[in-house]
Amino acid sequence: MTDHPLPFRDPQLSFALRTDDLLGRLTLDERIAMLHQFAPAVERLGIGPFRTGQEALHGVAWMGPATVFPQAVGLGATWNDDLVRRVGEAVGNEVRAKRAQDDRVGLNVWAPTVNLLRHPLWGRGEEGYAEDPALTSAIAVAYTRGLRGDDPRYWRTAPVLKHWLAHNNETDRDTASSSVRPRVLHEYDLRAFRDAVRAGAVAGVMPAYNLVNGRPNHVSPLLGEQLRSWTEQPLVVCSDAGAPSNLVDSEHYFDTHEEATAASLRAGVDSFTDHGQDSTVMTGRIRDALAKGLLDENDIDTAVRRLLAMRFALGEFDPELDPYADVTAFDTDEHRALALEAAEQSVVLLGNDGLLPLEPGEGRTVAVVGLLADACKLDWYSGTLLHRSTPLDGIRRRYGAENVLFAEGVDRVRLECADGWLRVPEAAPAKDGEARGAEGALDPALLAGRTDLPPLTCGADATELALVDWGDGVLTFRTDEGLYLSVADDGYVRASADEPGGWIVQETFRLEEVEGHDGGHRLLHIGTGGYVTVAADGAKVAVSGEKISAADATVFRTETVERGEDAVARVAAAADTVIVVAGNDPHINGRETEDRTTLDLPAQQERLWRTASAANPRTVLVLTSAYPYAVTEAAAELPALLWTAHGGQAAGTALARVIAGDVSPAGRLPQTWYASDADLPGLLDYDIIGSRQTYLYFDGTPLFPFGHGLTYAAFTYTDLAAEVEGERLRVSLTVTNDGPRAADEVAQVYVRAAESGTDLPLRKLVGHRRTHLAPGAAERVEILVPVEELGHWSVAHGRWTVEPGAYEVMAGASSADIRLTATAVLAGEPSGPRPVVERGLEAADYDEQQGTEIVDRAKVAGDAVAPVEGVGQLLFRGCDFGDGVHGATVSASGAGSVTLTVDGRSAELAVPATAGIYDYRTVEAALDIRGVHDVRITLKGSVRLAGIGFTA
Repeated sequence: MTDHPLPFRDPQLSFALRTDDLLGRLTLDERIAMLHQFAPAVERLGIGPFRTGQEALHGVAWMGPATVFPQAVGLGATWNDDLVRRVGEAVGNEVRAKRAQDDRVGLNVWAPTVNLLRHPLWGRGEEGYAEDPALTSAIAVAYTRGLRGDDPRYWRTAPVLKHWLAHNNETDRDTASSSVRPRVLHEYDLRAFRDAVRAGAVAGVMPAYNLVNGRPNHVSPLLGEQLRSWTEQPLVVCSDAGAPSNLVDSEHYFDTHEEATAASLRAGVDSFTDHGQDSTVMTGRIRDALAKGLLDENDIDTAVRRLLAMRFALGEFDPELDPYADVTAFDTDEHRALALEAAEQSVVLLGNDGLLPLEPGEGRTVAVVGLLADACKLDWYSGTLLHRSTPLDGIRRRYGAENVLFAEGVDRVRLECADGWLRVPEAAPAKDGEARGAEGALDPALLAGRTDLPPLTCGADATELALVDWGDGVLTFRTDEGLYLSVADDGYVRASADEPGGWIVQETFRLEEVEGHDGGHRLLHIGTGGYVTVAADGAKVAVSGEKISAADATVFRTETVERGEDAVARVAAAADTVIVVAGNDPHINGRETEDRTTLDLPAQQERLWRTASAANPRTVLVLTSAYPYAVTEAAAELPALLWTAHGGQAAGTALARVIAGDVSPAGRLPQTWYASDADLPGLLDYDIIGSRQTYLYFDGTPLFPFGHGLTYAAFTYTDLAAEVEGERLRVSLTVTNDGPRAADEVAQVYVRAAESGTDLPLRKLVGHRRTHLAPGAAERVEILVPVEELGHWSVAHGRWTVEPGAYEVMAGASSADIRLTATAVLAGEPSGPRPVVERGLEAADYDEQQGTEIVDRAKVAGDAVAPVEGVGQLLFRGCDFGDGVHGATVSASGAGSVTLTVDGRSAELAVPATAGIYDYRTVEAALDIRGVHDVRITLKGSVRLAGIGFTA
């Protein structure tokens, strides 16, 4: 025994020294074991097990009850950095509190998601903050600072940013490649990650499933070249679940798992999330890679060192000094109040002709209708609700239950089969000890997937079911007791789920018309792909694991007992004002693994608002959704329109307070709302410059612009000043509340180059400030902008550049509501034309392209360009050939031709077939050109162009 601890146990030493000491004491097998998500204990050294990954996107997820805050896109809609920091702090404290009760809860949290909301049909749009990198960065910095905590030495939790990089589609998400040109890469996608990493509150990142420029993100050289160049902190890279195996199994990027594992480890992945808690598969691959010389022990040590550094920062080895070790803050009064505040601040008033605020008053009756009117929807990354507030709940409390009418607007149906009517048998009484919810219902977690309830049957008595059409023919059926028809593992159909949910939703169906049966339909269960048949032992979609085919399906006839529109029309006509609550169920209408197909509101919900408006013109449409909708006609016809993301546990109370005028809405749209699907680019088109995506480049007329949101007050902007102070631009303006009520305003500052070309942003957010002002009060808002934010990535010179000249500084209430402008003149160094004699032309550094995609030049690093369908073109502007060049050397693989066109003269170079896509050959041609010219390159065949050099 010794009185002195081992060095790694000595809190007087630096984390770096302690990490090195501990690393040196671990055997090779112990080090390899730490590379899996579930790292085992090292009992001989007194080290406990460790798990990377705890979901905490808007509250502690997947670990039972927790405070549920608004979805991430709702937090983005607050445009309030301070609020989001406080939310992050609350979530971090609840992670710590739950960890003290359950060691399955991890302190390495996988949050936030900073992927940009480039395309509004992305299924996971609810997880991001905004389409703009500056706003996303600001919100991400705030949230991670809250999660990390303020202690200079120890971290409350260790946040990991998701998902690196250019991940914005669920369609073919593990095989699709995002073609990202250098300007989009540096100005857009990398920008979203950079500031949070530089701020020092991020412990690492998670690579995305997709490929970028033909190379899987899990072997991306950008992890080293970019991510780890932004900080000296030892960032941890955690793989996404199953992604290491995808490198071989679905992407076929490597021939063997040993090659794939070695390549990802050497590229910078430190922790492998694969095969669940079974670490033997991945650790076996690592050992085999070592044995084959694909890795060495230094590669192992580099990764383990980073993982250990994170564990030291989390206080694992200093429990007596860890300031967060005894945190018990869970479901506190402060957290409940914060959830309400966040929900209130996320509400966006899209349109209002004066109908709102709707103050409660004598004789005022309100009809609340719609599929989400009495819903408090969760998503895949939510915790279990401790408290629940639906719009109907909130409005009843605020206006008085006796003054509120309600109609959900669902169709009520009965399903007839050959032997009678489909019916839900009466369930046996709950067993002793079974959990019950607040109102006596069985706990939803026990209900979902239960197999002890009797399956549906056919008989003389029919069960009326609420039928909801969520769009695209996706249906759910619900009983009067509030239970959804669901399918458990045994294949039987029961009324057993409190809500649709789960990784594979088991509560959705589709009616398919059967030819030759007048009005007859088969009922397809979407989750299993089996058809419903009703046999003597009950309704089922599978037998012994085998799906029931269409030929064996029961044919049902649907009888409508009541149309949802009729119920809505009835209550709408009887009320003073109607509030229609429409939107999406986050488990059904777009989600992880599933993109949306349209911006349109589902047809049933479209009919409901139209019915309500026809019966009562004082109709308000509330869209409660994770995404934008193209509600062009509703915006034109209805007197008021609001949007809120799913607002968590306090959503209904918050909405009622905004409608009643207790709170003036001040949320702002974090992404553009387009007028129709025709405004959208292809889902897989990541070239936001070329296809004019997001508010930065979109030159059409949106339904609602980025940053849009109305209030119940009136604000004026005055005295804008923009002054260059060295490396900063100081922007200041005065915002005054000229309205009769206290309210928040979100001042937004944009810039653009006064003489910007078509490929530069139309406007670019550089700062924002949400401020609360009493009636008549004014505040001087000051925003400091790094001058580099006014620049762009120069493909001509391969660097960031800020061009000298005049820049227009614009301040206003949205990207389209600019109130003031000023001019800032920057002194800089003109970048000038492309020095092609010295630098040549990298194929991916084009200014414009048509029909091409960027692909991987080699598996380790580098880009090339290939035609998508046999022919493509690249344009390089302003190429300076100096006093003249006499030859061109093309580096290409594949087979086909490369044609150079300069000043009307063309030279076609044939590229003979090479041994493979990574086997590059050089082809030379005479070329006599001098001065500055545009260069157009035409690619034909299966050629991959790496670049072109020029000989003086």
